[in-house]
Amino acid sequence: MSDSLVLNATYEPLCVVSDRRAVVLVLSAKAEVVEGDHRRMRAARIELAIPVVVRLSRFVHVPYRSSIPLTRRGVLARDGHRCAYCGAVATSLDHVVPRSRGGEHVWENVVAACARCNRLKADRLVSELGWRLRATPRAPAGATWRVLGARRLDPRWSPYLDGTPEPEAVSA
Repeated sequence: MSDSLVLNATYEPLCVVSDRRAVVLVLSAKAEVVEGDHRRMRAARIELAIPVVVRLSRFVHVPYRSSIPLTRRGVLARDGHRCAYCGAVATSLDHVVPRSRGGEHVWENVVAACARCNRLKADRLVSELGWRLRATPRAPAGATWRVLGARRLDPRWSPYLDGTPEPEAVSA
């Protein structure tokens, strides 16, 4: 089983559901298949391509949370799984201003870091070590980040998502 992207009637990404749920939406005429998989689902009287992307037939107003929750997977995806200090493969998170020095646990203060840099930095400030951040950390924006949450990105969804992180960046 895999997941399917659900788009609003206006092609705005809404959520990710199981492919079984997507088939139910299509069969109940609540959605139409925008992009299907090569695999097919068969029943006694019907054969249907397993949906990869479906679009709702009616517009649904969904109030979103004003902020996107901070998660380890989200930070790693935002930073492309690369260390914010040296560019090596990142496996952990680091607070730019350490929490022991009053730093907050917010998007703008958390970066992906490799184990070596995280260990060397410890509870010091970047300026004390003479290091520089490769990029200024920011909170991600857009419907894409709300939709993806902790899920993995299917590369076939990219045309329908705005501000999409690279598929390789979210696969780990």
